[in-house]
Amino acid sequence: MNHPCLTRRTVLKVAAGMGVGAMVGGLRGAEIAGARSVREFHACMNCSLFEEDSELIGAVVEAGVGHVWLPAFFYGFWPYSMERLGKVRGQLERAGVEVHAINIGLGHPGDSLGDASQKIPLAPPVDRWKYAVSIDGQKTTGCSIHAPAPAENAAAMAKLAANGYSRVFVDDDFRLARTPGMVGGCFCDEHKKRFLEGHGFDGGNWGTLIDSIRARKRTKELDAWIEFQCDELGGTFKGIQAAAPEAKLGIMVMVFGAEKAGIRLEDYRQTMMRVGEEHFNDAGFGPVKGKCDELYSALFHRRFARADLAYSESTAFPSNMLSAKNLAAKFVVSTIADVRNTMVMSGITPFPREYWKALGPALKEQRKVHEVVAGAKLRGPFKHYWGEDSRRVSDDRPNSLFLASGVPFEVCDEPSTEGFTFLNGFDARAVAEGRVKSGGTVFVDEGGVAGGRKMGEEWGQLMGLKREVMGKFADVPVVVEEKPVVCAWYPEKRAVVLWNLGEGREKFTLRKGVRTWGAEAGGLGTCLVTEVG
Repeated sequence: MNHPCLTRRTVLKVAAGMGVGAMVGGLRGAEIAGARSVREFHACMNCSLFEEDSELIGAVVEAGVGHVWLPAFFYGFWPYSMERLGKVRGQLERAGVEVHAINIGLGHPGDSLGDASQKIPLAPPVDRWKYAVSIDGQKTTGCSIHAPAPAENAAAMAKLAANGYSRVFVDDDFRLARTPGMVGGCFCDEHKKRFLEGHGFDGGNWGTLIDSIRARKRTKELDAWIEFQCDELGGTFKGIQAAAPEAKLGIMVMVFGAEKAGIRLEDYRQTMMRVGEEHFNDAGFGPVKGKCDELYSALFHRRFARADLAYSESTAFPSNMLSAKNLAAKFVVSTIADVRNTMVMSGITPFPREYWKALGPALKEQRKVHEVVAGAKLRGPFKHYWGEDSRRVSDDRPNSLFLASGVPFEVCDEPSTEGFTFLNGFDARAVAEGRVKSGGTVFVDEGGVAGGRKMGEEWGQLMGLKREVMGKFADVPVVVEEKPVVCAWYPEKRAVVLWNLGEGREKFTLRKGVRTWGAEAGGLGTCLVTEVG
């Protein structure tokens, strides 16, 4: 029996939940957001863009954006005066848009701004701020905490709150590792001394720590170092928040950002969190594997971030290197991971104006789909598990291609009791060493060291496993075709979201037992299949 992707009854449910006005184009930002859909859309754009382009506010609002975040305090500098920020804020608020602030708390180890004007310094002020020292003794910008950075960030938070900003993100990036996959921290003499004295360690322990980091090996010294970094970053965050308790402070978490970057995720469960993404250009996001990695990271962070406090990192950087089609496809990641706030940005230089015409329909489509599945748990025989070793010592390369198999999946805090759990090499090593045990699931890893199924990220092998699943799990909906498609199953909603990872329109057949449903989705688009009993 065939069913349409979106039944008339479901459309009516969506319309009722969103409010009739939200279905009509041309509304002001606050009116769209005021419909109280579960999904809200945000843009981070500097005030000079609105000053230079009188029609930009209209284009942003027309696309469905209800919130704009203005960059404010940058690692020791105020690139825009409070007066300039206030003037632009007033224009946006008159258009019905809520306005918030984004600060760059520590600086970044590279040019993350993309400032075509070259007027904004790329590094903190060397006359006041100390630079980080890498494990190899090299000085680097950003990603370390020294006085007076915490005090200046706290003062900036208080200043923004006093000027009426009720939400602030400390962003791009609030972390203690220069790149993903790195065990971070500042290895200067000051931090070394504090660490050793605080733990009763000596020079021998310091040597063990350095060796452990380079070997990516869990030792008491490495675990103590990670907790030391998490305490420092978390304490700084709390200090900034305490400077303005009446305002909400959020944290941006880079792709797979976790404890090895100083981010003890457990500490931020009640905090606004921008979940990590990585591929900001077509070269990175375009391949199927790139999209799988992106989704995998968002699903991992959602284990810790509340859905209503979770924000995306839907970024194009450099601004014109990610196509509008691929930027819009990032919105699907938020839908499947139940990230309720999508934030688009591109550094100081905006992405091309014409992008907004393409983004608007995508925003509206994902708002409708999200309304149906929000709050429901993903279920399926393929298991997403990013363990403690991945969070502490891994190179942040997930075994993620299974997400494109057309087989439903679920996210697990601990190894499951059934199905197939896909491991990266570091979690597989933890299994082999007896530190992680199966609850009944079959572990799948490239090296076969976990004692389960040896299988790399090779499409033919993955499809072979898919055929086995279709025979073993008759009560699970599975896409029949062997095409790259994400199959997100929400049993409590009797719904499936299919995300076509192909560039062209594709038809799919969803099978559950003896029943089938026909589905069709455009290139990189979604299809909502309902009444999947």
